[in-house]
Amino acid sequence: MRRRSILPVIKKLGHRVFTTHELSSASGRSLSVVTQSLNNLVKEGAVVKIRRGVWAEEGPEAISPYTVIPYLFPAHRAYVSFISALHMHGIVEQIPQVMTLASTAHAGIIKTAIGIFYVHHINPSFFCGFGWYKGSGSFLIAEPEKALVDSLYLSAYKGKRFNHFPELYFSKTFSFKKVKEWIKKIPSQNVREYVGKRLKDIRAAIE
Repeated sequence: MRRRSILPVIKKLGHRVFTTHELSSASGRSLSVVTQSLNNLVKEGAVVKIRRGVWAEEGPEAISPYTVIPYLFPAHRAYVSFISALHMHGIVEQIPQVMTLASTAHAGIIKTAIGIFYVHHINPSFFCGFGWYKGSGSFLIAEPEKALVDSLYLSAYKGKRFNHFPELYFSKTFSFKKVKEWIKKIPSQNVREYVGKRLKDIRAAIE
């Protein structure tokens, strides 16, 4: 398979980010042949390797790291939450250095060529409160109230992440009533009580 012959197949996929398996299926070529062709295109600057098995076509616009999220978890879903979501919703001004994700997968750090993702495990029964991002890119993101509760929820567990927040800015549309409703859905009573206390502290600090 000539190196350039795979480019038209990539363009026919209709999206810049793709997997080796996806391209192999679309081209009818073996994984090893497709991988070799892609590695050659990487050397030519036509394709960038995001991580093992995930690639992206180069273009005039930079690739948003968020568009890669659906490709990071073949067997699980994940959504943007915690500090990253709070920033995207305008509640936190400080730009996070890493992207924080909630998933039912194991917690861990995923390093890619276009960004670092911190994956935090969420109990499957609490894996909710998110929808498709309404801006550019196709990925899931927590609603503002759920992003705050997710952060407080995680701070109750080992490691004490999100014990301290940057300054928080809540718009008039932000619903503390909805926050309380999300807190009620936390499976553990001890964690519910802890999160409720954290919320009171936050509200006291801004009033």
